[in-house]
Amino acid sequence: MAEAAPTATPAVLEQFGYQLEQMLGHSTYGKVYKAVACQQRAQVAIKVISKRKAPEEYLIELLSHHIQVLKGLHHKHLITLYQAIETTAWHYIIMELAPSGNVLQRVQNEGPCPESLAGHWFSQLVLCLAYLHSRAVVHRDLKLENLLLDYQDNVKISIFGLPQRVAPEDANRKSLGASASAEVSTREALSQTFCGSFAYACPRILQAQAYDPFLADTWSAGVILYALLLGRLPFDDTNLQRLLQQIQRPPVFPSWQPLPQDCKDVILRLLCPASQRLSAQELLQTPWVSRFLPLGPLGDLPSATEAPETQSSRCSFPASENL
Repeated sequence: MAEAAPTATPAVLEQFGYQLEQMLGHSTYGKVYKAVACQQRAQVAIKVISKRKAPEEYLIELLSHHIQVLKGLHHKHLITLYQAIETTAWHYIIMELAPSGNVLQRVQNEGPCPESLAGHWFSQLVLCLAYLHSRAVVHRDLKLENLLLDYQDNVKISIFGLPQRVAPEDANRKSLGASASAEVSTREALSQTFCGSFAYACPRILQAQAYDPFLADTWSAGVILYALLLGRLPFDDTNLQRLLQQIQRPPVFPSWQPLPQDCKDVILRLLCPASQRLSAQELLQTPWVSRFLPLGPLGDLPSATEAPETQSSRCSFPASENL
């Protein structure tokens, strides 16, 4: 449940025209608030990170890298970074507000999604993932709770966690969907940063082996699709040893919830060894995903746009429907 705002909006936020309203959630080093950009009369989300609580490594390496990755990214199914403000004691990250909660909450409250809704949300996820991968950016923490929902119940992916930009020369062609038969060509193309959630992590991450980060994202997408359609995770993450055994085999589809074969085929081509796993671009071309895509050429991914400057930049916000 959302909590009340602090007794006063920090002066620096007032200076930039923001007014905190209520707390939406919290993480290890900070909190996320719903707020108003007063001049634009638009609602935003503001992540407030304490420099006193966060380790120096996180502040210097991860947070600054995180902001740099987000600059220049803009997609209709990606939460937008509007502005970043730093003071001696705090970081304030101003971003797009997704007012309708997240997909995990929806599945927990309503159970398995109808195929039409699962296809709608999953196709939006894949479009955004293909966009990120085409720009050599990997998410690394895809899960149901990071699929936020806007006013029209469209997916907005939150990437404010563990994104990473992969050097173009290290991004192998199979990962980016350029060649279905290509495999990871060099060890340098693999990641050795082990992060994310066990339930959504690909086998090589759980086995503490170097892995292809692009195909790790599409494994997570497979877990998401299974959970959308069946209302539960494909593998039991309550016991690591059991999880390690289960992920070596194809997921089990319960008889009480029959799925179309072309939908099963998508899941099986995602929850499989990396050498056989579909890339995001290849996912867009599968018959089941194609059925839910908007009209237009499949290869036309949105272009990156100029990102707002950090620190003191101003940017345009969408008008709020509640103001």
